[in-house]
Amino acid sequence: VQLQASGGGLVQPGGSLRLSCAASGRTFSSGTVGWFRQAPGKEREFVAAMRLPDRNTFYKDSVKGRFTLSRNNAKDTVFLQLNGLKVEDTATYYCAYTVPNYIASALRDGSRYEFWGQGTLVTVSS
Repeated sequence: VQLQASGGGLVQPGGSLRLSCAASGRTFSSGTVGWFRQAPGKEREFVAAMRLPDRNTFYKDSVKGRFTLSRNNAKDTVFLQLNGLKVEDTATYYCAYTVPNYIASALRDGSRYEFWGQGTLVTVSS
């Protein structure tokens, strides 16, 4: 499985972006897709995940109500809509995929994901 993340850019506080994670080699019909981010000088952290069979979504507390996951009908792309962006959301965002349909506590652990995209930079600044 190869993942291609895109959609990052420079946006002002309060602005929006839509990140895409496109898969080649399989469709997003089973397993778990996660988004993680890493800011300069900080550790990678969980942002959001979608458990694909039931499309249940899970979010980091600080992004709930601002970020939204979705999947296209072709099941080959997962989107992360970022609304109400804050300066502290600045980071490189990575999408990742794992074959198992993990429970909520496990899908927040980046070490459980086997496949990673290359990252897309989101910069929130005035």
